[in-house]
Amino acid sequence: MVYYTTYGAFEHQLKEYSLRTGRQMQIQEMTDYLFLKHMLVKKPMKIVSNQTTEYPDRMDEQFEKQIDMFPLALHPHIVFSSGLMESNFIPSNRDVFVMRRLRFTRLAMHVHNYFEINFVISGNCIFYFEQEEKILNKGEICILSPYSNHDLIASEDSVVYSVIIRKSTFHRAFFSFISQNNLLSCFFRSELSEDAHPNYLLLYASNILPLTPLIRNAFLECYEDDAFSNYNCIYWIQLFFSHLLRCYSSAIQFYNYQFGTDFPLILQYIKHNYQTLTLSSLAEFFHYSKPHLSTLIKQNIGCNFTTLIRQLRMADAVSYLQNTHMKISEIAACVGYHSSDHFSRVFRSAYHISPQEYRKRNQVRDF
Repeated sequence: MVYYTTYGAFEHQLKEYSLRTGRQMQIQEMTDYLFLKHMLVKKPMKIVSNQTTEYPDRMDEQFEKQIDMFPLALHPHIVFSSGLMESNFIPSNRDVFVMRRLRFTRLAMHVHNYFEINFVISGNCIFYFEQEEKILNKGEICILSPYSNHDLIASEDSVVYSVIIRKSTFHRAFFSFISQNNLLSCFFRSELSEDAHPNYLLLYASNILPLTPLIRNAFLECYEDDAFSNYNCIYWIQLFFSHLLRCYSSAIQFYNYQFGTDFPLILQYIKHNYQTLTLSSLAEFFHYSKPHLSTLIKQNIGCNFTTLIRQLRMADAVSYLQNTHMKISEIAACVGYHSSDHFSRVFRSAYHISPQEYRKRNQVRDF
């Protein structure tokens, strides 16, 4: 059964207990404690919205103070060792649910059967994953696959939002997104497959201003009670994904990736980073030896790593020559060559013509 308090009241109890005892409680321990003390209610508190929550792109501190008044749904007597299920946290009428991460907690490693996305808006937090531990700072986004053993401990001055998405409805709710051919879509597809394994993606957003209102709007939609709120929440998260891919796809990091039927994931990574990528750095990134990685690329692409990189560089160089007025030296730098002379030699070898002559013959005039 679901019981309720508010974000602010729950965190107050966590902080007060920590100050009084010098220890911290896990979220489930505090939930059970408040339940036994009859400090939870069966109906959610009424939300009194104001200008702060009507304009979630403004006034960070005032917005978060208003969120302190929002109801927090709790489930007493959940056993962490059995894993957490979608039904424990995602309302039955929703595919997506957004929460603000609770602070003043202690570690409680756990697994669950849904996707989880954590976005650090301010401060930092400690991210625990399997046998790994790392600090996530402002602007970092961590996307966790289902059945990954993990926890996240937010610092006292941090603001971290968590987006949880049903694995069971991901294909339906994000059909248009999952069918795309980009790093994020490929990651989700690989983690939806039958041979999926514990994994995460890390992204870093140097500018969080465009992303923050998207998460906040998705959060607010979770507290609307009409026929449109679930769809609106999905759309806000799709916009969040799209902005990540537009601006920060080159900053993606993997915990682990095992090659399977969805090889486009590594190909997309190469396409995003070909300008500076080496076989050694690619092998290190994906935890493979260079010979094994070379074999996999040859089997899946039909050419070796060096040839693939050259093809990607030349394809982009041709596009720049046809559609821009950039100097040859600028194009060379954009596609990963330190010397315009070296770039010209490689280009002539590929197209049997100089870059300058190619531009004269093929440049699009109306751009």
